[in-house]
Amino acid sequence: MKDISSSKVAQIILMGRELHRAEGEMRAFIDGLNEDEAVALVAIMWIGRGSFDAEEWDEAVATAKQEASTPTADYLIGTPHLPDHLENGMEALGVAVADAEDDLMMRGS
Repeated sequence: MKDISSSKVAQIILMGRELHRAEGEMRAFIDGLNEDEAVALVAIMWIGRGSFDAEEWDEAVATAKQEASTPTADYLIGTPHLPDHLENGMEALGVAVADAEDDLMMRGS
């Protein structure tokens, strides 16, 4: 899980919860990720929705690299329940994003 910071994942979770007004910002943020971060983000989402177990991190990352045929932002924004899947994936990987989300919300207010 070292390929993307928990604060970046938390930022995407928060934007995903406000997708109706933050889609452009979220798309730009995801498009700005490097390839390793984008692949890690997809792997986290897959773990969160149950496609892979946390112990299958390397396999999830490899699969995300192999199957990347759609721009990451398009794929993730089109995924129902994306914020929940990302949060669940981070928790499954042993990373609590609630603190990072709270920090971001405090800075934004």
